[in-house]
Amino acid sequence: MLARILTACVLIPLVVALVWWGPSWLLALAAAIVALLALVEFLNLGEQAGLRSFRKWTLLCAAGVFYAQYTQGLIETRPFGHGVSIVQVRAVGAISVEAVFLIFVFGAAVIVLAMRRPLRESLAAIAISSAGLLFVAFPFSYLVLLDEMSRTGRVLVLFTLVLIWVGDTFAYFTGKAIGRLPMAPALSPKKTWEGATANLIGAILVAVGFSYWLQIDIWALIAIAGVANIAGQIGDLLESAYKRAANMKDSGSLLPGHGGMLDRIDSLVLASPVVWAAYWWLAMR
Repeated sequence: MLARILTACVLIPLVVALVWWGPSWLLALAAAIVALLALVEFLNLGEQAGLRSFRKWTLLCAAGVFYAQYTQGLIETRPFGHGVSIVQVRAVGAISVEAVFLIFVFGAAVIVLAMRRPLRESLAAIAISSAGLLFVAFPFSYLVLLDEMSRTGRVLVLFTLVLIWVGDTFAYFTGKAIGRLPMAPALSPKKTWEGATANLIGAILVAVGFSYWLQIDIWALIAIAGVANIAGQIGDLLESAYKRAANMKDSGSLLPGHGGMLDRIDSLVLASPVVWAAYWWLAMR
């Protein structure tokens, strides 16, 4: 517990300072590095489960996903007359996420043919490499898109981080104190429904606090926090499933008291795109 608290005391102020004062490119770079570290751990779990990936190619394409998300924020579309828009790209070499995924697909196909692995190994490599992009790098990259939202970007990123941090803290201490009903004993025996409920309540309280800061309808933000929190808890359970498959307690040992990077961001991975989509749907209409 002491190591867990000390690590949080060091990292949280650094992350908040980066989100609030750092330039967008630095936040995108930091998010990409975090995602790549988590992706390495994910691929390690895959190897423990007997799935050997195309590691270098997967990491390269994951970095491409973050670059693509960052360049999307540098594309401005302005209406000009009836049904006419002007698109201005403020980045050299802008690329779409779809293009990155296509490059990944064709690159993986070339690797399969060039390396001549046994068919069983090739299919396993494609499967775990694709899963790493789809279940770790791509959803987590939505933090970059959140940051690029006009006027509210930095606050939305901070909102996403805080609702996960507070929810996890509420869940941990509530589960320790009064947790009795197992939530998913096959995946994570220590998680309880009491802790999950406290997790959701913590996220709702964060929404109440941020509603005045974001200046949007409080019920809309509560709804956003609620669905994001549920997505985050699903992400947490999903990562537990990865570790169970690999027969590992933690995804790594990079962060004292917290395990690996994937252990630390598992909830954020699925919560980030949900906050982005829900905010566009409920607050930007």
